[in-house]
Amino acid sequence: MADSYIIRLVNCAFFARHGVHDEEEFLGQRFFVDAELEVDPGTALETDDIEGTVHYGVAFKVMEDIVTGKRRYLIEALALDIAKALAAEFPQIRMARITVRKPSAAVPGILDHVEVTVEHRA
Repeated sequence: MADSYIIRLVNCAFFARHGVHDEEEFLGQRFFVDAELEVDPGTALETDDIEGTVHYGVAFKVMEDIVTGKRRYLIEALALDIAKALAAEFPQIRMARITVRKPSAAVPGILDHVEVTVEHRA
């Protein structure tokens, strides 16, 4: 029996209005989220039962609700809120590592994106 396993949801895209500047709230932009979830397998792997694991569709919806919900000034706070919400929804999550990418960060220079990663142990 496995001690744990990892589920990854990669490059999930959402339109939202996070950031410190007024124009970020007014205009909005796309944010990209990766979730790496360390999961306690329980009996789900042996029984092939979705009820014992993290349902990807539900996890995506939890992430979407957080990202498209209330405005946050910091993408670090956004990442932590996503991690906590996923851990609350799925008690079998031991650790949630959430990465949020902001392609149109308001910085005086050319860059691909700004990215933060937050790790939350449940």
